Amino acid sequence: MKDPSQAAEPVNDPAWAAEPVNPESSRVTVVVATRDRRDRLFETLPEHRAPVILVDNASTDGSPAAVTEAFPAIEVVRLGENRGAAARNEGVRRAGTPYVAFADDDSYWTEGSLARAAALFDAYPRLGLVTAQVLVGPSARPDPVSAAQAAAPLGAPVGAPGPAVLGFLSCAVVVRREAFLQVGGFEPKLFVYGEEALLAMDMTTAGWWLCYVPSLVVRHFPRPAGRDGTTRDRIEARNRLLTAVLRRPTGVVVRTAAATLRESPPALWDVARSLRWALRHRRPLPPSTEAAVARL
Repeated sequence: MKDPSQAAEPVNDPAWAAEPVNPESSRVTVVVATRDRRDRLFETLPEHRAPVILVDNASTDGSPAAVTEAFPAIEVVRLGENRGAAARNEGVRRAGTPYVAFADDDSYWTEGSLARAAALFDAYPRLGLVTAQVLVGPSARPDPVSAAQAAAPLGAPVGAPGPAVLGFLSCAVVVRREAFLQVGGFEPKLFVYGEEALLAMDMTTAGWWLCYVPSLVVRHFPRPAGRDGTTRDRIEARNRLLTAVLRRPTGVVVRTAAATLRESPPALWDVARSLRWALRHRRPLPPSTEAAVARL
């Protein structure tokens, strides 16, 4: 797959980003989680410029064997069940590098981005996560999430390399392995859709910086067809409410439950079935993190 964004320049680059950077880095591993998308893997895997660990969520389309045969340098981890976003946790545990980048089977990091990310982590010991500018499709259209992050609604920590964030696209982040594992990674109970919010809250609470750095660029080629929008809406609503129960004040939980009842009543039932678990694991955010979340 050729990168049509070669002529497109990321916006708001700091001065150091213009310096030439080796496009490959032995200090970063790319973890790709996938399920039944062999065709997309064969398009994107050749674009990766760092060691790759592919975590397969119990695919039935022969993806693991096909990837092993076509890309023998890639470590393929076959899971016996579909763990959703938490499959990435297994990839991070297996990574032998201090930094780990996430990619989906329909995305990849552009040349030089991972080396820049490694340099940032080396330079900023409190940096736990960086999120990149995302360019969508063949036209390299900026993702609206990147525009929202560039607006810096939370400002930037003093001395940090970019605006603070409390949300991101999972396919567009690099994490410090130590920081990710410290907070437990992605919560398996959330499965997929909206799983990033809880991780962002927990890493921030643990004292790590999470920053948007637009000189890091991810190409994303999502296909709109073949997704069940109703099911996704239900899961997203469930995860918003579960996350609120796990970390937010009681008033926020009540308001989120009321909104869930209006938007997706089945999601409320899903939360009810997990409520005992959520209450056992409830740890309200400290005031500083809660204030930042409320501001968003």
